[in-house]
Amino acid sequence: MPPTSSSVYQNADLFKFPSRRSVVHSTDGIVACTQPLAAKCGLDVLRAGGNAADAAVAVAAGLNMTEPCSTGIGGDMFILFWDASAKQVKAMNGSGRAAAKSTLDAVRKRLNIPDDKPDAEIPKTSALAVTVPGAAAGWVDAVERFGSGNVDMKRVLAPAIELGEKGFPVHEEAAHYWGASEARLKQASPNFAEMLKVDPRAQGGVRAPRAGEVMKNPTLARTFRTLAEEGKKGFYQGRIAEELVAVVQSLGGLLELDDLKHHLDVGSEPVEPISLEFRGQGTGHDGGGVELWEHPPNGQGIVALMALGIIQELEKQGKIPTFGPQDFNSAPYLHAIIEALRLGFADGSWFVTDPNVTKVPARGLISQEYLAERAKLFDPARAVLTHEHGNPPFASPALSSSDTVYFTVTDSQGNAASFINSNYAGFGTSIIPKGCGFTLQNRGSNFSLNPNHPNKLEPRKRPYHTIIPGMVTNLHDGSLHSSFGVMGGFMQPQGHVQVLLGQLVGRLNPQQALDAPRICIGGGLPESGEAIDWTVNVEEGMPEETIEGLRKLGHKVSVVTGTARGLFGRGQIIRHVADPVDGTRIWSAGSDMRADGAAYPL
Repeated sequence: MPPTSSSVYQNADLFKFPSRRSVVHSTDGIVACTQPLAAKCGLDVLRAGGNAADAAVAVAAGLNMTEPCSTGIGGDMFILFWDASAKQVKAMNGSGRAAAKSTLDAVRKRLNIPDDKPDAEIPKTSALAVTVPGAAAGWVDAVERFGSGNVDMKRVLAPAIELGEKGFPVHEEAAHYWGASEARLKQASPNFAEMLKVDPRAQGGVRAPRAGEVMKNPTLARTFRTLAEEGKKGFYQGRIAEELVAVVQSLGGLLELDDLKHHLDVGSEPVEPISLEFRGQGTGHDGGGVELWEHPPNGQGIVALMALGIIQELEKQGKIPTFGPQDFNSAPYLHAIIEALRLGFADGSWFVTDPNVTKVPARGLISQEYLAERAKLFDPARAVLTHEHGNPPFASPALSSSDTVYFTVTDSQGNAASFINSNYAGFGTSIIPKGCGFTLQNRGSNFSLNPNHPNKLEPRKRPYHTIIPGMVTNLHDGSLHSSFGVMGGFMQPQGHVQVLLGQLVGRLNPQQALDAPRICIGGGLPESGEAIDWTVNVEEGMPEETIEGLRKLGHKVSVVTGTARGLFGRGQIIRHVADPVDGTRIWSAGSDMRADGAAYPL
């Protein structure tokens, strides 16, 4: 049996942080996401007899309508699914590949990159950054592989189609990012009007919708109808595929119809999730520790596992204490997290790539022996600003089996879906296929153009992926602890570590764990510039003594305020607990105050 409901409330300070939100509870199911109307789509499917996976796809489609500045069917998706009947975490990788003609030579030549610049990058606005969208296949495959069987894709997509056809009021955060991207949308492709609001008074007759205004997207609704009626084939062949390839090629990209057909044939990839057992930092109070589950590479979830494992080894080696609630977000506490993340990123930024093309030492990277060795590089008295990647063993068998939206859904049967869907940076490339109502991702900009890098661009290869759903189980009996995640480019593994330790060390409830001020190494979101510079961005609200303490340790600290706090991502948590008297299952959820949404009970 999972821990009792009392484990949710271990910190007596009810409204510890500024959102003043309470934890949301339900015995039947919860949708926690960044947009209220998208949550309504998921609840509608749950009420129709769908399970957590069915409802998650409905939420993904609803978010594509209401928050297209972060996500959409033109991007990629990943899912972790807790199968309550099998008591097992299952995973599916819904990311797309580079075009068959995307060779290093071809792309460097089209970008006019000289040979003496091996570390040049694919611009995020370039059509060469478009990889095959994996989300459409991922949505269908998620319903087919993990769904209830009680609802089909027509029923799953119906609520989002209604939003697109009838219109919906735009919420504040979405309106802010939509407005910030208006100029880029207009510059990216000739079809920009499809994703802007008609206004005869505006220049060109269209503009970004403002908060509270009604927006319609009938062309995206049409795309969803095609997917619902024709399945994956309706997206990867026929009108949508032809328009997608036409606009990409007209702007200098290399995608061809055969690349889309290839993805249709191979579909989304079932993968074995990777995990790390964590018994450190006093987790004995919560039933003997937890196990954190992540997607294997090409996702960056392994960075979170490495960082958490290094923190565990630091405690074993006596380099850090067993922190208590009073130490949460103190300088020594955050110093340990920052340095562990730096070590994790040093390895992740080198080794994470498509394991079906390039061998990845995933098991070696999270082995206890390797993490213990990496932990020896930690200095409790000062920041170490640069780290080279290590040399982990290639264990056998090899594991080869930011703007984003993260959300999680649970149901009355005990299932949970941890789901993430993304365009990558904002609207992605902002390129819109004619008559389709969505933008195409720029995930290909995450490839390296260095021929010696494991993540180098190669034909039909998937790049290093920032988007990662998370899930936690209890070590004492293997039961589900929580379904959670934090969106936001390279912030994501950092968010996973911080909100999990907030619950385990800070004894925070799910809402408090999300409300607490966070840190982020480097730019975090892809459009912020360098993905990894070692500046420690600290969110406003962090204690002043913590900030000064980090500076004394040698960290370069930047305090981030206002809307720029989007840098720290937006998370959702649903805990799984039991009534202490009769054992009734209870879902207990928190939702990030940095977004428009909340947690909504069934």
